[in-house]
Amino acid sequence: MLGDVLLIGEKHQKAGEAIIEMILNQHKPKMMVAISGESGSGKSELAHVIAKGLRKHGIMAKPLHIDNYYRIHPLERTEWRKNNGIQNVVGPGEYDWDTILRNVQEFKNGATSTGPCVDLVTEQIDQLTTDYSGIDMLIIDGLYAIKVPEVDLRVFIELTYHETKKAQVVRGKEPQNEYRMQVLEKEHQEVQLLKPTAHVFIGMDYEVRKA
Repeated sequence: MLGDVLLIGEKHQKAGEAIIEMILNQHKPKMMVAISGESGSGKSELAHVIAKGLRKHGIMAKPLHIDNYYRIHPLERTEWRKNNGIQNVVGPGEYDWDTILRNVQEFKNGATSTGPCVDLVTEQIDQLTTDYSGIDMLIIDGLYAIKVPEVDLRVFIELTYHETKKAQVVRGKEPQNEYRMQVLEKEHQEVQLLKPTAHVFIGMDYEVRKA
């Protein structure tokens, strides 16, 4: 997302190094890594650290932030959720999976790909074009990233929205009010359903362990 604030700390660097080691042990062409976790848990930070760290090993990795792929425009999403019921609509069904899967396939094919990119300043949706011909690896991050099929390494961050309130406030993506708390609780329920599918867990203190 354009205008996103990354709060990269020592814990992200340390966890990133551990995951890079795992990646190197099973590296293959056009490998895909996915990172899921709740809002503010550090998904984007970790994806950035891993992608940047892999360049030292000659691997060109590209982050793909699937929170750019909501079907409902950012300026319309709050009203849409309220009108349709937070419990009914918040979850993976809010995402444009057809476009996500098309962009993933374009990565696999080494093709040029165009996908949405949300500008957090203007709340407009831009179109980002990427040439995947020189990209070796895709690092997909987002609430439900590990739902993407054929991912080679699925990483799950165990922090919940209760532990990440400070990061959410600092990053300022959405105001912290009753509506937002209801959304976070519903996202919590949906994200936790993905936990059994993970290969790697990142714990409350950002320690890394295999499933």
